Amino acid sequence: MTRYTRQELVFGAEGQTQLAAARVLVIGAGGLGAPVLSYLAGAGIGAIDIVDPDSVSLSNLHRQTLFSTKTLGMPKADAAKAVLTSLNPEITVRAHNTVFDPATGPRLVSEVDLVIDCADSFAASFTASDLCLAAGKPLITASVLQQAGYICGTCGGAPSLRALFPDPPDTAASCATAGVSGPVVGMIGAAQAQMALAHLTKTGDNPLGLMLTLDAATWRISHFRFDNATEPKKPLRFVAASEVRPDDLVLELRGADEAPTPITPNAVRHAPDTRLPSPPKDQRVVLACATGLRAWRMGQRLSLTWPGEIVLAAAPHTDTET
Repeated sequence: MTRYTRQELVFGAEGQTQLAAARVLVIGAGGLGAPVLSYLAGAGIGAIDIVDPDSVSLSNLHRQTLFSTKTLGMPKADAAKAVLTSLNPEITVRAHNTVFDPATGPRLVSEVDLVIDCADSFAASFTASDLCLAAGKPLITASVLQQAGYICGTCGGAPSLRALFPDPPDTAASCATAGVSGPVVGMIGAAQAQMALAHLTKTGDNPLGLMLTLDAATWRISHFRFDNATEPKKPLRFVAASEVRPDDLVLELRGADEAPTPITPNAVRHAPDTRLPSPPKDQRVVLACATGLRAWRMGQRLSLTWPGEIVLAAAPHTDTET
């Protein structure tokens, strides 16, 4: 009897070999990341990279089951690594105590075979999608709020997240502001892990191009395929604060009461509902706010009347991760 005997009855010896050879990047070690990381480590994924800039806090513990009161204050990536290597010492785990953004993401994505987005931040999700689409890497992403959520397999030959969601979300609500049920997060995360194993072992239906939704309040589960979704022609992409150029026109959409320090020193404060600017056509415009949602909406309005380059920036990271 071996560690993987029961699993090999499902995926076969060849499938187990494929799992052992795989390297997976997991963005976020929170509520979604807890079941994803546990099941990937248990399944024998050869190498797992964890990226998360936050530390364990008491309000995390009802849903982030990798952690305990003994790990309060520890970096999440380090705490998760310790649990996974104890669970399965046969695998390699690397912890990255940094935010995943357009500056840090390219290297992290380039080193893996599969990316799993567990951050539940649409700025991080769309950044991951843009990077994975460009690199030809598959991305399994999920989002959950209160008692409902979705999981989908994108990129890697399937349409991107932008093709599936060409418009900005209706709300920037997070688990911190709207609440979340711990078991629902676990259900969604477990489905992400299953999609990852199915893709890596090539068993069952192809999860790339598949959207699965769950509403635990009504016990309703549905799914559909989006293989023929078209990519937007001119998407508004995110940049990191470190990628803002000196000659950019940076519009800080948060007021001084919300953000005493703008995202960059050269930023100009601009209320989202005021008159749109008319910068020179050869100047890049950077729209910045807390989550990127206000920036995205204003960027859509501005693109209707101004043909220049528009990019979005989310403010310095705060812990709103699932």
